[in-house]
Amino acid sequence: MVGTMAQSSDNKVLVLGVLAGAAGLSLGAVALYNSRRAMPQSGHSEQYLSSNDQRAAGASMVVGGMLGQAEVLDRLGALIQCVSELKDEVRALKSAIPKLQDHVRDELRGREGGVARIRAGPPNRTIPTRRRRVARAEGQSSEEGAESEGGYITALTDSEEEEKSEADESQEEVTVIEPLDEFSALLERMDALHNGTEGDKRECLRTMLDKRTEFGQNTTFLWRLVRAYVDVHDITTNLEQKKTHAETGKKVGEEAVKMDPMCAESHQWYAIMCGIMTEYETVQNRIKNGYIFKDHLDKAIELKPQDPMSYYLLGRWCYAVAQLSWIERKIAATLFGEPPSATVQDALKNFLKVEEIRPKYSKLNYVFLAKCYRDLGQKGQARKMWDAAASMETVSKEDEEAQKELDYLLPALGVY
Repeated sequence: MVGTMAQSSDNKVLVLGVLAGAAGLSLGAVALYNSRRAMPQSGHSEQYLSSNDQRAAGASMVVGGMLGQAEVLDRLGALIQCVSELKDEVRALKSAIPKLQDHVRDELRGREGGVARIRAGPPNRTIPTRRRRVARAEGQSSEEGAESEGGYITALTDSEEEEKSEADESQEEVTVIEPLDEFSALLERMDALHNGTEGDKRECLRTMLDKRTEFGQNTTFLWRLVRAYVDVHDITTNLEQKKTHAETGKKVGEEAVKMDPMCAESHQWYAIMCGIMTEYETVQNRIKNGYIFKDHLDKAIELKPQDPMSYYLLGRWCYAVAQLSWIERKIAATLFGEPPSATVQDALKNFLKVEEIRPKYSKLNYVFLAKCYRDLGQKGQARKMWDAAASMETVSKEDEEAQKELDYLLPALGVY
């Protein structure tokens, strides 16, 4: 476009030069004519008159040519105006193009809080709108909506049209809620089923098994699948089915931990499944699973130190180790060189940490606090924890277990 403009400028200079030369020749001819008329008559009058007639005819042609040149000059002026307007358009385009990227970025950033703005009409333009101008030969002003005699169309900024366009676009904007993607919606639904009824827990496991081929390479999916196996294990009454759920869930837990060693939930639920497996193992494997349980709980706490569930589970582990019999400790020492070590005080520390992070975390946490205080001889504190547990409603199977433990603790606390 710049090359075209330069070429047009050169042509303009050439045309002006030609026209100026023609005008000079015409003026010279008129002067010669006038000087000849002033000369005296001679013997060659007839020849002179004949030459005079020819010059008069030539002068008439020159005058007529001058009138045509005036019209050409008018048209040339209109052409120059078009070229000037074209230059203005080029400058406007050059100033608009660098801002186009920022404009697109602003449009993309327009989504906030899951809400997207969808435009029904064309996007807002930073480039000037186009309109037509016609250059009239008589020197009249150009008019919108028509083409020049050469068919040339100029592009100029029309602020009124831009404002109208922006107003129309603002009326056409529609706000809609951006839907969750399929995977996020699935995880949200699985979390809800986990906290539901026994039927919900079974549905959760079935759904996740159906989706495993599609999402099984995602850690957040796998640890929820382990959790689903734990839930169904706890509500299943058939011993063989319970063992199958525990074994399968443990394998899935191993896969989840290997896939993402930095996922706290994977370590946490794999540890839980290892704890469950102690119900179906020999003494040797029970002790082995106990070590695995402790290692993965420590890792889960390291990765997510404010999760009360991990401290509750660690408290349960410490309390169970503190209750190991002499023979179980000897077997552990024989098989592993050093038996697991924990005291009731260690267990109490973890249960108190649960209460610190989330007061009234669970009915069972209060039950084990009462047990620890009882074993340490602090019956007053034990009774206080007993009262706290009794004040909580019995909702889940875990709560039912806690209520049975409370009933068992009554005689030990001197309450009949």
